[in-house]
Amino acid sequence: MRLFLVSVFLLVAWATAAAAGSFGDGLSAYERGDYAQAMNHWQPLAAQGDVAAQFNLGLMYRHGQGVTQDFQEALKWYRKAAEQGSAWAQNNLGMMYEVGQGVRQDYREALKWYHKAAAQGDMPAQFNLGVLYDKGRGISQDIQEALKWYRMAAEQGEPSAQFKLSVAYDKGRGGPQDYQEALKWYRKAADQGYARAQYNLGVMYRHGQGAQQDYQEALKWYRRSAEQGHAWAQNNLGVMYEMGQGIPQDVVLAHMWYSIGAKASSGDERKTSLENRNHVAAQMTASQIGKAHEMARRCQDTKFKDCE
Repeated sequence: MRLFLVSVFLLVAWATAAAAGSFGDGLSAYERGDYAQAMNHWQPLAAQGDVAAQFNLGLMYRHGQGVTQDFQEALKWYRKAAEQGSAWAQNNLGMMYEVGQGVRQDYREALKWYHKAAAQGDMPAQFNLGVLYDKGRGISQDIQEALKWYRMAAEQGEPSAQFKLSVAYDKGRGGPQDYQEALKWYRKAADQGYARAQYNLGVMYRHGQGAQQDYQEALKWYRRSAEQGHAWAQNNLGVMYEMGQGIPQDVVLAHMWYSIGAKASSGDERKTSLENRNHVAAQMTASQIGKAHEMARRCQDTKFKDCE
């Protein structure tokens, strides 16, 4: 499960006019990596009730920047900012309750704070809410409610939410199966580099789901996913090379991708890739197998920059 913890988004506009200079000095110190100096600037502002400073102290205590990592201190400062309406702090406070950092795990508290942030249009909180409703954590499972929040985050451009929405359309979760909608949302996530969406997009083009069957498109998306280490995409590239789908048949490249997929996976995934590799190896000479192994090593050593 992916959780969204808001990173450091520092806005001088949050600081009061009188304190803006000191806040800005803290920001400059933070950006040059002088966390102790940033803490010196923000600590007094936070004590005076400055929301931005409180939120940033929460981040620094959570990540141990300029201070010893202290989840309880992070929780304290997030809460102060959250109670003043900071959506980022509300989301992060919800996350800490969800995973039990600095406090006993409490899904109901997580839901409460996520709702406050999501109501302000906060995308990470919308996604996190979707996950809790999807899994039935702190509340009865409600796929429709989960999809509502996933859609809100997806429409703001969040690839994980776009992927969740795609899977729902692909599998008919919470409504009728709709391959065209699935394809649309997979593409949005895939265009942002989301490997699982790229793989699923490849599957849909290979089988003609939601669009006309197109082996070239399938290869393109499998390759992009494979180059990010997605084992099933690597295996499926091997299948397409072995069968000559959308590309000239090439048993050496098929063997190479099967080997890479086997190395990147475990369990049934690894078993499938090894079985496929053994099958294609039976059609190859010793010289071809040696070449495939060398190509697999080079492909991995170059981080997929020199594979074919």
